[in-house]
Amino acid sequence: MRACRPIATVSADIGAMTRLPESLSRGLYCVLLAFLPHSVLAQGWDMREGVTDISQRIQTLHHVSLFVCLAVGILVFGAMFYTIIAHRRSVHPEPANFHESTKVEVIWTLIPTLILIGMAVPATITLRDIEDNSDADVTVLITGSQWKWHYQYVDAGIGFYSNLSTPLEQINNEQEKGEHYLLEVDNPLVIPSGLKVRFLTASDDVIHSWWVPDFAVKQDAIPGFINEAWTLVDVPGIYRGQCTELCGMNHAYMPVVVEVVPAEEFNTWIEDQRVAMELAGEAAVAARSRDWSMEELMPIGEAVYIQHCATCHQPDGSGQGITYPAQAGSLIATGPVDVHIDRVLNGVVDTEMQSWAPQLSDLDIAAVITYERNAFGNNMGDLVQPLTIYNSR
Repeated sequence: MRACRPIATVSADIGAMTRLPESLSRGLYCVLLAFLPHSVLAQGWDMREGVTDISQRIQTLHHVSLFVCLAVGILVFGAMFYTIIAHRRSVHPEPANFHESTKVEVIWTLIPTLILIGMAVPATITLRDIEDNSDADVTVLITGSQWKWHYQYVDAGIGFYSNLSTPLEQINNEQEKGEHYLLEVDNPLVIPSGLKVRFLTASDDVIHSWWVPDFAVKQDAIPGFINEAWTLVDVPGIYRGQCTELCGMNHAYMPVVVEVVPAEEFNTWIEDQRVAMELAGEAAVAARSRDWSMEELMPIGEAVYIQHCATCHQPDGSGQGITYPAQAGSLIATGPVDVHIDRVLNGVVDTEMQSWAPQLSDLDIAAVITYERNAFGNNMGDLVQPLTIYNSR
């Protein structure tokens, strides 16, 4: 941060240059101080400076536009108040008698035109670059769903879901809130530093909006459409954002976390994800190759329920009205097992009950159905095996 000169010194310099009284020059300096992008006051009131070239160019455009508006406002209102005071009736009882001046009209038309052109040219160049999604090194398909993000690395053939990881106890004010309350996830998006990353955004249900302020990237995720955006981040680190389109009850619980790592580390991470997918596939085969006991499935099912279901249906299964029905004594949890399996696997069209088939493993779905049928006082005694889920897909 640049060192700031004392107000008295700088205001005296302004007074010497403008020949304004000290009080006015000190006030002018305070106004400029408040709007300077690197001043002490601006650190608390200005837009946060981003970490990408585009975000910094946008901030510069903001500052330039603000200074132009400030200068025009001072000139226009200054001329107006000067005219009101200097040409008041008590000083000039006889009004001046003059008509239009072509020269003056040309000047006051030409000056705003030049100002607008001077502002439009850099803004147009920046907008053109914002929309230039070509020549990307990495392409990520971002799919929003209620209420999580699904990231797919198009070229690498891997993907995963990113869920809010803030404990439910913090949300319910039963624990002290953490440093990144509601801005933490189980699986962050990982991208390489120094490389152009192209984002494709879509949605499974309603309109979402993927936003990371440090990148100056905010793109709507619309069902049936694919939008594009891009970023190039030179500084490794963790950057956080949110869904900025009101998308339902848990809109506030849909954070975005992006971890930027060096390119070499990113390549290693991609290979690790491939290995993890292979191991997950082997684990899924092993899970459905044996019979699981009630004692084994219940704790797994409870953990899955708390992470994915409790926000809507409540931890105690009491639900929230018609939209989020209770699990305790429900027709689904106490009815035929096949209907329960179909509901969890395929969801319900045009409701917030989404399909869990692509999101959870056979073991997780078998465990959570077993838990729902034997918790909350249901006590159905049903035991659902991973192999049953596999055959029902």
